[in-house]
Amino acid sequence: MRKLSLLLVLVAQPAFAASGPFFSLRNTDFVVSLAFLTFVGVLFYFKVPTQLGGLLDKRAAGIKSDLDEARSLREEAQSILATYERKSREVQTQADEIVANAKRDAEAAAEQAKKDLEDSIVRRLNAAEEQIGSAEKAAVKEVRDRAAAIAIAAAGDVLAKQMTASEQNARIDASIKEVAQRLH
Repeated sequence: MRKLSLLLVLVAQPAFAASGPFFSLRNTDFVVSLAFLTFVGVLFYFKVPTQLGGLLDKRAAGIKSDLDEARSLREEAQSILATYERKSREVQTQADEIVANAKRDAEAAAEQAKKDLEDSIVRRLNAAEEQIGSAEKAAVKEVRDRAAAIAIAAAGDVLAKQMTASEQNARIDASIKEVAQRLH
């Protein structure tokens, strides 16, 4: 009832502005009001406002689902970004560890190489000293051998000049006997 009275008030507004009998087909205000009421009635008969409301509701639901999807996509993108940043930090940490390990390994290798070089130098010096000592001993032995040979030769010459033939034969026989006694 309330809707009907509201509708009549809206329809009656143009009627007050016209002069003459209102309910005449010659009155343009009446014809326009009648066409308007017929148009509104046809709209209500075919339930156009309900269909418009349904279409608007569908559109609102579509917009809401699009917003929800956009929100979920945004959250997914944020989680992917967070994962990427975390992995980036992990990779950076691993890279830093690899660099630090490489530096430590390089320093250890340098220290080992230095120690190996020092050991090699010490071994070579010791070998050189042994060679020098060996050469020195060989030289001393050679000098002694030569000195002994020269002394023997000189003693032989001196003895040969001082001894007679019979003394030489007696000495040779005594030496042979001494050698024979020592060997048996």
